[in-house]
Amino acid sequence: MKTAHDLVAEAKQQIQEVSLDKADEAIRQADLLLDVRDPDEYRASHIPGAVNISRGMLEFKFTNDPSLENRDMKIVLYCKTSGRAALSARVLKEMGYRNVQSIEGGFDAWTEAGKETVNPDLPEFE
Repeated sequence: MKTAHDLVAEAKQQIQEVSLDKADEAIRQADLLLDVRDPDEYRASHIPGAVNISRGMLEFKFTNDPSLENRDMKIVLYCKTSGRAALSARVLKEMGYRNVQSIEGGFDAWTEAGKETVNPDLPEFE
């Protein structure tokens, strides 16, 4: 039986990961910066310009949203540490998307490097 770790390792052999030092340039050239973490993680903090489509909804959103049908668009993905992004990149590749990259190390590596994040002010309810 394969573990989640096994599936991620297999996916990483089939996708293109962009190193953290090249991530800024990849993001500048991308048509879509995609955060595949859960919505609560995205709301807490994310990379500026990122759109959130959680890993669990990815295939459905890309199948049903006409704005995402261009298989040549340049997509850069990330998640917390790169596992979900690797799985997502592999699935998008299988769906016919040709220009998909995953940020190596994910959001944790991004923040540890001191790179810019967006921390939205959310309303507080008492």
